Amino acid sequence: MTKLSDLGPPIPCKLHGGKPEREEDNFYSCPYCGQIVDQRVLRQVMWHEGPGHEPLEPEDGATILMEVRN
Repeated sequence: MTKLSDLGPPIPCKLHGGKPEREEDNFYSCPYCGQIVDQRVLRQVMWHEGPGHEPLEPEDGATILMEVRN
């Protein structure tokens, strides 16, 4: 599995439009692999843009979450 750190160093980016009202609004579920993506981490967003990718492997200090499916 690919780790977030395998994608290179953090990519500085700027928030446009202000902070969301709720913390949960910073996350979305990837339509391809089902992993929860932190939109504030550009490496995660870019990884989850293309179809056919695998979920990122969780690592210490990363905000990578897995969707719980019932």
